[in-house]
Amino acid sequence: MRHSFLIASLLCCLGAAAGAAPPPPGDAALRAAAHAAATYRTELINSLGKMVSFNTVADKAIPFERNAQHLGFKQYLKDEAERLGLDYTDHGYVMVIGLGSGSERVGIITHGDIQPVDPSKWKKSPFELDKTSEAGRLIGRGTEDDKGPIATAMYAMKAIKDSKLALSKRLELYVYMAEESDWGPLTEFLKTHQAPQVNITLDAEYPVVTAEKGYGTISVTVPPQAPATAAAPGTPSLSAFGGGFFGSQIPEDATATIDNATPELEARIRQRATAQGGMRYTFTRQGPQLLVKAQGLAAHSSKPEDGVNAISMLADALSVQAWPNTTAGAMVHFLNELIGTGMYGDKFGAIAYRDKFMGPLTVAPTVIKQGEAGISLHVNLRRPQGKSTEQLTREVNAALAQWQAQRVALADVKVEITEPWLQKSAPQVPTLLSVFSYYTGIKNPRPISIGGGTNSRLFPNAVSFGPAMPGTVYSGHSEHEFITVKQLMLNLQMYTAVMVELAK
Repeated sequence: MRHSFLIASLLCCLGAAAGAAPPPPGDAALRAAAHAAATYRTELINSLGKMVSFNTVADKAIPFERNAQHLGFKQYLKDEAERLGLDYTDHGYVMVIGLGSGSERVGIITHGDIQPVDPSKWKKSPFELDKTSEAGRLIGRGTEDDKGPIATAMYAMKAIKDSKLALSKRLELYVYMAEESDWGPLTEFLKTHQAPQVNITLDAEYPVVTAEKGYGTISVTVPPQAPATAAAPGTPSLSAFGGGFFGSQIPEDATATIDNATPELEARIRQRATAQGGMRYTFTRQGPQLLVKAQGLAAHSSKPEDGVNAISMLADALSVQAWPNTTAGAMVHFLNELIGTGMYGDKFGAIAYRDKFMGPLTVAPTVIKQGEAGISLHVNLRRPQGKSTEQLTREVNAALAQWQAQRVALADVKVEITEPWLQKSAPQVPTLLSVFSYYTGIKNPRPISIGGGTNSRLFPNAVSFGPAMPGTVYSGHSEHEFITVKQLMLNLQMYTAVMVELAK
């Protein structure tokens, strides 16, 4: 039996050809899940609202252990766990909320910190659970990534406790407080803490994620250009270019300032901008200067296809002429000549490639800032298996060297690329696929790969299970993060059933 189970698991992990549909969950799992959905809808939404109210963005100016918002969130989790009859242990950056006992354990991995947010882009405060602006949606920072999964997992555990099921394995919900900014504390924690034998991360997509692309960054700065190499007096030139918010978000905003812009030049830029899909532009005259503001659509940088990159599009709109090599002009040339409006690195030397299962390399400029040292650019990469880190790094550096030889010398060049991750040993995969298939009606689901990186990489036998449905836009990291009430309740049933199936 065990031999057959492991073979089935391995086949699922590798995305083998479908056989019969997976068997449905057992009666105990179905009863507990039905009880959770029938009993805890209102309490779950209220708990999520309370979690969203804490601004748990990492703050470089305030150490974690003195950050009132993080400490308040932790205290709420402790109080909520105690109210629900769950045990709670505080390990600093990591909290563990448990149910049951036993040497064998099932881990549920989440994070309580969130990405930065621009409040001006929200109808209500991003730290207030907005239940009314859009029918059926719960809007707020963390609703999908990752406070929704935390609240849902806690009420799944409560429903299992209510059912008085005899669990043979202990359930442990891990809440890490720096997933979005620093994996170091969690890595250190796991050096001395014995992790559960089987783990599920609630921080990605359904049906089951068994592979994640590697994360990469290319950082360059165009230093201030000497007047002799910049624009002649009276010549139209770019004096400023900037955009983006943080490194793992497809930028929604970008701006450019053009000195000595003629009406004819403005007309050509407007015409090119109008031909772009999904973009909005404003043009403002300030004497001889023209300020161009571009607005696209923010998205998680691991899924650039879900957004519209304002930096790339604005640079493209400006490509109606060759610009003098001012600092901003050189940056626009860099964007157009090495990146363009595509997502797959086709213009960036020889770096483009793809893997049959993990998909293509993606390349996205995410943040541009202008300062005394020049204009800095942060480019986000997501790379599949298929090339070594050494080869890809060489190719990136070769493309940068070739561009510098033709244009201007760059400063502060940094190329950092991490390894892709593939899980080949996860015995829980058939159970997860069975539960997902039963509750969604999707037949013969298969494991998938994603561009994002989760803490699955740090835990043994870990895979991701939701919370986002396949074929939907992932709203985490965007300026319109939400989860639907329908999806929240579906997640509650699936999480409950999975926990029962794995721990009974």
